Amino acid sequence: MNGAAISARGLAKRFGRAVAIADLDLDIPAGGSLAVLGPNGAGKSTLLRLMAGLARPTAGSLAIGGARADRREARARVGYLGHATLLYPTLTARENLLFAARLYGVADAGARCAERLAEEGLAPAADLPVASLSLGMAQRVAIARALVHDPSVLLLDEPFTGLDRRAAERLTRRLEALRRRGCTIVLVTHDVERAAQLADSAVVLARGRVTHQSTDVPDPDSLERAYLAATDSTS
Repeated sequence: MNGAAISARGLAKRFGRAVAIADLDLDIPAGGSLAVLGPNGAGKSTLLRLMAGLARPTAGSLAIGGARADRREARARVGYLGHATLLYPTLTARENLLFAARLYGVADAGARCAERLAEEGLAPAADLPVASLSLGMAQRVAIARALVHDPSVLLLDEPFTGLDRRAAERLTRRLEALRRRGCTIVLVTHDVERAAQLADSAVVLARGRVTHQSTDVPDPDSLERAYLAATDSTS
């Protein structure tokens, strides 16, 4: 593997006869930010799960920092926010973060969790069960959990889902700050404008295949056309 933060060669994932990802080559440098767009069912979430080491490819290779994506040393570098929060509903917001922090071996886990919750404006709700929180608040807990171990690679699947305007602006500022600090970010989104704002490269998927790829800061108009073309091709 090369020295990229994320590197894929001939990556493929199938579920029976269904092709989720087909023959994908990709390199994301350390500190790079990639937007992944495409219609529903294009393979975006599957790609993110492969990068997170939560699924194994059917063919090809995928590495995080030179280590195979499903190895412990690769997964320790990754913060992951899935399309579903996957929080434990009967645990409090704080307990959900503490559970993750201890899994990652975070030093002074209690203080780190309190800090992350405060950054998301969740200190008043820290000791409430997640089941009692609104969708937007639960999403903010999941964002805090993804960041609790200061990952060098951050994988986000529609992270703005359920967020109100203030929380969305807070997350945008957070992602911009993480980019400046050298965090590698992969953002799955349907929002072309936000993708162009937060990413310095982009891919558009349709039926698991790359239909558009830009290695420069995405042009919103070009990205919009590529996204619509991919959507039309699957309708």
